Amino acid sequence: MYRSHVLVCGGTGCTSSGSPQIIERLKEEIERQGLSEEVAVIQTGCHGLCALGPIMIVYPDASFYSMVKVEDIPEIVSEHLLKGRVVTRLLYDETVTSAGVKALIDTDFYKKQHRVALRNCGVINPEVIDEYIGTGGYEALGKVLTEMTPDDVIQVLLDSGLRGRGGGGFPTGLKWKLAKQNDADQKYVCCNADEGDPGAFMDRSVLEGDPHVVLEAMAIAGYAIGANQGYIYVRAEYPIAVDRLRIAIEQAREYNLLGKDIFGTGFDFDIDLRLGAGAFVCGEETALMTSIEGKRGEPRPRPPFPAQKGLFGKPTILNNVETYANIPQIILNGADWFASMGTEKSKGTKVFALGGKIHNTGLVEIPMGTTLREVIEEIGGGIPNGKKFKAAQTGGPSGGCIPAEHFDIPIDYDNLISIGSMMGSGGLIVMDEDDCMVDIAKFFLEFTVEESCGKCTPCRVGTRRMLEILTKITKGQATMEDLDKLEELCYYIKNNSLCGLGQTAPNPVLSTLRYFRDEYEAHIKEKRCPAGVCKALLSYVIDRDKCRGCTLCARNCPAGAIIGSVKNPHIIDTEKCVKCGACMEKCKFGAISKR
Repeated sequence: MYRSHVLVCGGTGCTSSGSPQIIERLKEEIERQGLSEEVAVIQTGCHGLCALGPIMIVYPDASFYSMVKVEDIPEIVSEHLLKGRVVTRLLYDETVTSAGVKALIDTDFYKKQHRVALRNCGVINPEVIDEYIGTGGYEALGKVLTEMTPDDVIQVLLDSGLRGRGGGGFPTGLKWKLAKQNDADQKYVCCNADEGDPGAFMDRSVLEGDPHVVLEAMAIAGYAIGANQGYIYVRAEYPIAVDRLRIAIEQAREYNLLGKDIFGTGFDFDIDLRLGAGAFVCGEETALMTSIEGKRGEPRPRPPFPAQKGLFGKPTILNNVETYANIPQIILNGADWFASMGTEKSKGTKVFALGGKIHNTGLVEIPMGTTLREVIEEIGGGIPNGKKFKAAQTGGPSGGCIPAEHFDIPIDYDNLISIGSMMGSGGLIVMDEDDCMVDIAKFFLEFTVEESCGKCTPCRVGTRRMLEILTKITKGQATMEDLDKLEELCYYIKNNSLCGLGQTAPNPVLSTLRYFRDEYEAHIKEKRCPAGVCKALLSYVIDRDKCRGCTLCARNCPAGAIIGSVKNPHIIDTEKCVKCGACMEKCKFGAISKR
């Protein structure tokens, strides 16, 4: 019986910051101090506060150490684990008060969250099935197989109001019902773990921190629709998630929780992995299934829908990781429990990956209906450097920008669509006053053009034409006629593309045109980028009254574009200037500005 448990984040973010080395050093030091029989070291998944990694939590006192370094380990072991004295300087500062150390759940980052899909992430060792079982794991599967009919399972999901967390928000119970109604000698259950949105890492974190929840949910889905085979399609760029899924599948098979005659009920269900090569279009359901079949990942026309004719031409359901992560808890706690969270048409919680211009970069799970302001200012800690909030991009390349005028909008499926954005899989990128919205639209369109499979002309050609116009605008070479043409192209591509990639590709452009048209017009009419981002429209100027002739700017200019002698005002040769901003960054007197 251990008196202390040390949980160390082993998610991708903390791993990249050195958590494996911290775990190794921690074990060595614990052994050296003779504490091996008293202190257990546990590798977990993501705790959420990625900006503060590597993260370590010591139980039972729940001391939350952040930004831990290998050289900090001897002090933590000797002071905290041996002598019982918390190393205050390494604690997450939000937990430290004048009255002592407060619980992590009472901090601004965590107190408005409600973890359902993420309930085990950062709590259990994802590579040990017994720890998942110890938190109630596989109880939902046992309940379903021994106490419920397939129709009962589907009805619970329908009553819960669970909608797909992968972007479209289609009712999960209805999708399963349609697949069950189709008679076939073979059906399939698929999991979309091909998370491709820039800035999104929700599904990856669930797979890294709680892989068994997906296996359990897929087995429940198999029972509900009459399938005996499942596939998890996960991108190969997620090596930690892939390894933990493989371990979890083998463990579940050993415990007879996957395979033949599960729980002695006669129900057979197994799961295999299929690795994707990172094509964004394979996040679209029909392209994903085509890729599993071993073909080039391209979308198929719909109808027929996958519930009728999906993988290998058989009825198939496809949900993403987060959707599945909710299902065991819905089965155990009931439909009313889940439906009590969220809004009228968007039940439950939603996981978001917070990124961009925000203090608390990381992973959060909030009840539907939480406002954007609460997410950014309270949970996210606000915008760094005293800058003003300008917009938030939700839904990645398929979504749109939410401007400051909608800062208090409750986040749910319908509200976001009403203002020209969408929930998407849950990436939420925050922008401040220094961001150019034309450049942002161009960035997402560049991604879409690169990721288009090329099967249909509206997407293959149309998005490239849009990108050409946006590039002209950012270079100050466009006309107002180009702006009209851009908008016309947006609606044509939206209405005529084959799959969701092309149909949603214009969204970043349409939303920025809707809320930031003045920025587009400034680029076109005034040949000026209001945010000072678009290089072709920038110029750097030295204020002769402020310049002290220290030569620091000249010495740091990579292009040799700054002319002047010591103690005399300098000037910038605009012909040579590469507009890198090094001079402005180095100037100690505020003499250099960009226009």
